[in-house]
Amino acid sequence: MIRTADVTTPEDADAGHVSVSAAEQVAADLRRRILAGEIVPGERIRQEEVAERFGVSRLPVREALRMLEAEGLTELETKKSARVPLLGMRQVALMYQMRERLEPLSLSESIPNLTGAQIDRLDELQAGIEKDDDLQHFLDLDRELHLLSYAGCDSDQLIGAVTRLWNSTQYYRRAFMMFSGPQRRWVVNAEHSLLLNAIRRRDIVEGEHFLTVHIRRTRIELERHPELFPQP
Repeated sequence: MIRTADVTTPEDADAGHVSVSAAEQVAADLRRRILAGEIVPGERIRQEEVAERFGVSRLPVREALRMLEAEGLTELETKKSARVPLLGMRQVALMYQMRERLEPLSLSESIPNLTGAQIDRLDELQAGIEKDDDLQHFLDLDRELHLLSYAGCDSDQLIGAVTRLWNSTQYYRRAFMMFSGPQRRWVVNAEHSLLLNAIRRRDIVEGEHFLTVHIRRTRIELERHPELFPQP
C-alpha cells in the first residue's frame, strides 16, 4: 500500500511553485522598500503584518526574510520578526574600508571582460545621473552603474560580498547624498567621469585608483557626521 505522503501530485508541485513565487514576490517588495529608505535601520518587519498585506501564509514571508538576510538587508530577531540592521559609525566605516579593497579588485577582474555594449550602458547611466536631480533616481542609477562595472568579474564569491556590502551601506549612502546636497553632485559626476574614462581605455591601474578615492571620500564624509548613527 502506498501512503499519500509518498506521492507527489501535480497539485503539490503547483503549490510548491506558488510558495517559491510568493517568497520571491515578498522579498522583491521588501528589498525595494529597504533600499529606497522606506524601511529604515532598526525598524522591525513583522511576519504576520507582511503575510496579511500579501494575503499569504507566514511560510513564504519567513523564506523571503531569510533571502534578504543572506543579502545583508535584514537580520532575524525571533521566529515572528526581523529588522533592518542598525549599524554604528565604526561598523559602517569598516564596511566602507572593506569596499575600498574589494570593489577595486572586482573592477580589475571585470575591466578586461566588459563588452562594448556594457561600457556604452555605463555612459548612458552616467548621462541619466547628470540629467536628473531626484535623489532616489540618482541612487538607483548610481547603484546600477557601479554594479554593472563589475559585471565582467567571474567570481561569484567576490561579487556576492560586494553586493552585500552595498546593501548594508545603502541607507548611509542615501544620508550622505542628502546632507551633501545637489550642489555637491558635481564631485560625484567628476569622479564617475574619471572612472568611466579609465574603464573605456581598459586602464586597470587608474580605474582601481579612481574607484578607491570615490569610495573613500564617502567614508570620510560620513565619519564627520556622527549624528547619523545610534549613540552608545
